[in-house]
Amino acid sequence: MHTIPPWIRWGVAGLAMSLAASAPAQSSLQDEVLEAQRTQAELQQQIDNADKAVREQLRELRQVRQDTRRLQTYNEALAPVVERLAKRLKERRSGFETLAETREAMPGVMRDMVERLRRWVEEDMPFLRDERLARVASLESTLSAVDTSSAEKLKRVLAAWRAELDYGRELDAWRGVLPGDSQREVDFLRLGRVGWYYLTPDGQQGGVWKAQQGEWQSLDESALAEVRKGLRIVREQRAPAMLDLPVSQPLEDAS
Repeated sequence: MHTIPPWIRWGVAGLAMSLAASAPAQSSLQDEVLEAQRTQAELQQQIDNADKAVREQLRELRQVRQDTRRLQTYNEALAPVVERLAKRLKERRSGFETLAETREAMPGVMRDMVERLRRWVEEDMPFLRDERLARVASLESTLSAVDTSSAEKLKRVLAAWRAELDYGRELDAWRGVLPGDSQREVDFLRLGRVGWYYLTPDGQQGGVWKAQQGEWQSLDESALAEVRKGLRIVREQRAPAMLDLPVSQPLEDAS
């Protein structure tokens, strides 16, 4: 049996004790390495997150710049429109400010228009006189009606004025009673306000109204023939043609 020398035994024991003592140190070192790796990973994740946030902020910044440029372009294009609308609004505001004054003045204006219309009819050639004066009387009643709106009153006044103005542009023919006569029916021919004529039903007598004298003046045979022709033209019984007739009043006075 071999005996291990003492120095060997002590060496082996020392090595074992040394290894036993270094084991905790190695474990601690591994822990530190792992902790360092975790810390580095966390730092890298933070860096990655920071980079992602920066990239997102840059994208948002570029989007904001694009939106800003579009808004500037839109505002530049919209500026003239806004200016026109502002001008129109100012004009309408000015109109609203005077609207109350206009409404207050309107009844007086309409009364004046009706009074002037009555004077016109009374001083004009007396064709359809009763009908025209009845229209004026109806307007006067309308202006006094409390249940009729101002807009409706103005509408009727303007319609009456248009009717009177149209008389100056129309050709007309009708059968009626000769003014100042003993209920004798005749055929009337009116050429605007330039000429007003009558012809008896047998076509043998006729006259022209003379505004300055305020009476009828007899027509000769050639003028009677022209009146007959004019009646047929107005009644669409023959083609339009020139008429050679005396006028009722000077052309500059006819309207």
